Amino acid sequence: MRSGHALVLFSGGQDSTTCLAWALEHFAHVETIGFDYGQRHDIEMQVRLQVLQALRGQFAHWAARLGQDHVVDLAVLGQISDTALTRDTAIAMTSAGLPNTFVPGRNLLFFQLAAAVGYRRGLHTLVGGMCETDFSGYPDCRDDTLKALQVAVSLGMGQRFTFETPLMWLDKAQTWQMAHTLGGDALVATIVEQSHTCYEGVREVLHPWGYGCGSCPACQLRQSGYQRWQSMRIT
Repeated sequence: MRSGHALVLFSGGQDSTTCLAWALEHFAHVETIGFDYGQRHDIEMQVRLQVLQALRGQFAHWAARLGQDHVVDLAVLGQISDTALTRDTAIAMTSAGLPNTFVPGRNLLFFQLAAAVGYRRGLHTLVGGMCETDFSGYPDCRDDTLKALQVAVSLGMGQRFTFETPLMWLDKAQTWQMAHTLGGDALVATIVEQSHTCYEGVREVLHPWGYGCGSCPACQLRQSGYQRWQSMRIT
């Protein structure tokens, strides 16, 4: 058990749910923060509450450590962004070499606002599900970006903040394995049945790896990781 308390950037997706479980396993007190930034599909904001309820109901040892959930209205980000996550537009590559699912400045703002809440709440460890192994090349998911931001936030707040990214060097198969190591079949089932990652907001079809359209980049990544993890378990 680590000293101090943690604040988890929690969207209700596979990665942030796994990170929340990791934080609950490592810290005596954990709070969560979500951001309503004008996502095309508000299913994220609904699902995250379901995941929190499931964790409290099924994992008694974590429930005692899971504290307040915070939601920040960040609609301005959606208003100034022209992306496939904030507009009804097809997913495609841009001239900058990044998919148009990249929301410029999103993670930078998330961490800055989380630090402001953490400052008030005495939560100086911020936990995020960013990953540089299986990802879409988003520059604000990279380790160098977050290390630089950690320094800037700590200097600007006048207090030391630590950014934890437990998934940074894991692929999706290893992320599934981490979830299983932390919470066994029960946590994997919660992620499959409750979390949401699909860019298209599809909740009508439940696959072995979770709900989703099955064809967007997020679904494909989640599916391929699940299949690799299952093959690793069999062998």
